[in-house]
Amino acid sequence: MIGNSLFSKVVVAAAVALTAATGAMAADKSKWPKSITLGTASVGGTYFIYGGVVATLLTEKLGIQVSTQQTQGPVSNLMLVNSKKIELGMTTLGPALQAWNGVAWAKDNGPMRNMRAAFPMYDTPFHFVTLKSSGIKSVADMKGKNVGVGPKAGTCGTYFPMMFDALGMKVTIRNGGASDMGSQLGDGLLDVFAFCAGVPISAFSAVDATKPAQFITYSADEIAKLKKAMPELSDSLIPKGTYTSQTEDHKTVGLFNFFMVHKDLPDDLVYEITKAVMENNPRMVQGHSAAVETVPANAGANGFLTFHPGAVKYFKEKGVKLNPGAL
Repeated sequence: MIGNSLFSKVVVAAAVALTAATGAMAADKSKWPKSITLGTASVGGTYFIYGGVVATLLTEKLGIQVSTQQTQGPVSNLMLVNSKKIELGMTTLGPALQAWNGVAWAKDNGPMRNMRAAFPMYDTPFHFVTLKSSGIKSVADMKGKNVGVGPKAGTCGTYFPMMFDALGMKVTIRNGGASDMGSQLGDGLLDVFAFCAGVPISAFSAVDATKPAQFITYSADEIAKLKKAMPELSDSLIPKGTYTSQTEDHKTVGLFNFFMVHKDLPDDLVYEITKAVMENNPRMVQGHSAAVETVPANAGANGFLTFHPGAVKYFKEKGVKLNPGAL
C-alpha cells in the first residue's frame, strides 16, 4: 500500500504532467490558423471528390475550418501551395518532380521548394474511353483524332501531350473539365476522352452509363516507350469490371498521388492532419474507393518531395520507413 506522502507526490506529479501537456496542446493550437484551404481539381475527377472527403474529415477531427478550392489540378495546386496562396493541395509525383527541379512547365518559375509531402493518396493510372461507334480500338487508332485530356494545368493535361509526342503521334488536344470532356465525347465533339485519376473516374462511369463505351489502354510496346521517355512513370493496373464495359484487366502506366502542405504550417498541425487521414481509412474509402491505397505503407512511394516534419513524426511513430530521398 502506498503511503500518504508518496501517494500525494504521485498525484501532484501526475497533475503537473497533465497540466503541462494540456498547456502545450493549447499553446500549439493557438498557433494554428483558424481556417485553411485545400486545392482540388475539376468537377468529374477524383481529386474533386477525394478532396471533399478530406476537407470534411479534417474539419471534424481538427476543429478548424478546412474548405476546398476548385483548381485545374496538380500543376495549379503546386503553384498555389508553393506561393502560400493556399495551405493544402494534392499532386501527382510527376508534376511535383518537375516543380521541385524547375523543369518542363515549371522552368520559368525556377525550382519550387516551399511545398512538403504529408501522406500518400493513391495511384493515378492513365487510360482512355471512347464510344464503340467511333471504331477506335487502340491508342494507335487515335492518330489525327480530337482527344480531350482535361484541364491544361492538370496531370492529364500535362502528360498526355508528352505521351503522344513520345509515341510519335499527332493528335488534336482539347482541354476542359472532366465532366465537360465526358459530355463532349457523348455529343460527338471529341473522338476520345483521355484521363488520369483514381479509379473509378466518375466522368468515365457517366459515359459508360449513357452510351456503349470502349475502354482503351496502352500496348506493352507503348508502355515500354513511355517509361523510357518518362522514368517517373510506373506500372499500373485498372482491374476488369472497374467500369461496366471493361471486360479485362488493363495494364498501363501511372503516377502516385501525394497530399502536400506548405512548409510553414505548424508541425503539430501537420501531424494531426496526417494522423486524421491515415487512421480513418474506412471513412476515406466510403467517400471514394481509390482511398483504399491511402495507407501508411504507401508513403515510401515518394522518393524526392521532402516530407513535412509533422508527417515524419507520425510515420516514425508507426514504424513506417520513408524513402531517404524525401527526408
